[in-house]
Amino acid sequence: MLKVENLHASVGDKDILKGINLTVKAGEVHAIMGPNGSGKSTLASVLAGNEKFTVTEGKVEFLGKDMLSLSIEERSRMGLFLGFQYPVEIPGVTMANFMKLAVNEQRKARGLEPLSAAEYLRMMREKSAVVELDSKLTSRAVNEGFSGGEKKKNEIFQMAMLDPKLAILDETDSGLDIDALRIVATGVTRLHTPENATVVITHYQRLLDYIVPDFVHVLYKGRIIYSGDKSLALKLEKEGYDWLINDYKEE
Repeated sequence: MLKVENLHASVGDKDILKGINLTVKAGEVHAIMGPNGSGKSTLASVLAGNEKFTVTEGKVEFLGKDMLSLSIEERSRMGLFLGFQYPVEIPGVTMANFMKLAVNEQRKARGLEPLSAAEYLRMMREKSAVVELDSKLTSRAVNEGFSGGEKKKNEIFQMAMLDPKLAILDETDSGLDIDALRIVATGVTRLHTPENATVVITHYQRLLDYIVPDFVHVLYKGRIIYSGDKSLALKLEKEGYDWLINDYKEE
């Protein structure tokens, strides 16, 4: 589904990604961990098409196509979803209208007819239940006045509505209390199928108690320096990163 080969990226004159290699297949859950400043959020942004970053080397394939040649909109229509660490507010645009436009644009790209008002409302009720999102929030402006937990629930609600092939979740657990974390993470797990894939970027093992990864990767100074199974996250929680970093020699 996703194949990243020797990916290098910079912002301004600063190199951040220095040779990322990553393969994600349908049905898999990958967790990316690492110290602050390692390039985790940069990787998510580059894959999503954020023009702030410049790809200087390497290639990325998504569903067999050259991802780096595609616009943000094209990546989204193909089924890429990015859950933000800090979801933005969109004053004046209600969640209901925002998602109706997004869903119908997605359906149009897939050669499907737009949903009727009744079909859309039924879908919205079903998907909001996945993350226990208060129905009153869908009539308010996107994320405006939402708590941190509500914003993150709203992100996963959007993910449920759009049904992406590949979801990249950038520190979805950031700022969540235990109950909100459980609800959000359980929602992500319920949306996972053998036909889609998820990449979870996180600092903490606690998220991976709910979203169980098939693979855990440690990103440090712009490179993936170690990969393992879910037990790696437990070891990192217990022992930190020093045992890996101390042995790492930057090229």
